[in-house]
Amino acid sequence: MTEVASRPYRSALYIPGSKERALEKAKTLACDAILFDLEDAVSPEEKVNARGMLVEAMKAGGYGNRAKIIRVNGFDTEWGRDDVAAFVGADIDGILLPKVESAAMVEELAQAIPDVPLWAMMETPLGMINAAEIAAHPRMAGFVMGTNDLAKELNTRFRADRLPMMGGLHMCLIAARAYGIVALDGVYNAFKDEEGLQAECEQGRDMGFDGKTLIHPAQLAIANAAFAPTEAEIDLAQRQIAAFEEAEAKGEGVAVVDGKIVENLHIVTARATLAKHDAILAME
Repeated sequence: MTEVASRPYRSALYIPGSKERALEKAKTLACDAILFDLEDAVSPEEKVNARGMLVEAMKAGGYGNRAKIIRVNGFDTEWGRDDVAAFVGADIDGILLPKVESAAMVEELAQAIPDVPLWAMMETPLGMINAAEIAAHPRMAGFVMGTNDLAKELNTRFRADRLPMMGGLHMCLIAARAYGIVALDGVYNAFKDEEGLQAECEQGRDMGFDGKTLIHPAQLAIANAAFAPTEAEIDLAQRQIAAFEEAEAKGEGVAVVDGKIVENLHIVTARATLAKHDAILAME
């Protein structure tokens, strides 16, 4: 079973590694994953202290079933290699490297820390172009879209439909699906704009992303609901499976549900829907 199917990633909340109160509060939040941040959310003068605080937080534990992913500083900074070295042997679920642009960068990270799933921030034009080779690395577990940086690099203007960056989003999503890794959509900056967040979550879900990266706990409920199977989808999946199994018992290759043909490919999707629902229930 791939990582996509085995664990839900509806909501991945960024938590600054330098904020002790935030690290503690994260243990109580209804997020599927926590992106513990040592990069953008931490000022240069606080980076070393934040690293030590986060190492101790991982030792203390208490984060339950939430995926624990550490976003380190890039290897082109004075902190990146020490960040990675600090988490060798730690109880974490992934290391997230910013601005990944090639398989060589992933391999460099892989050499620096063994036995930990690797994640890539996809946020530059070169990263988009090389998305397939990045996703193909045997230890790559997931992509996180860095839409703020990507918009800056592309020199796009803000549009609610995100049309200017849709090509890059699709390139990364296609690469992730080709190699069976997780794909998380970028953040929505206006954390008080629930209507806008809802629309962007629905757009990302409909495109095929597994979940949404978030910057504020107030965004959790909307993302969790948007990326979870609805009651109607669960009901349809169950009826499709039942109808198809009945058809197979009669020696037939297709079934009909709600006036629509149901083939084996629909059953694969239906079973994935039910597996995701079960995984979400297991998180609660």
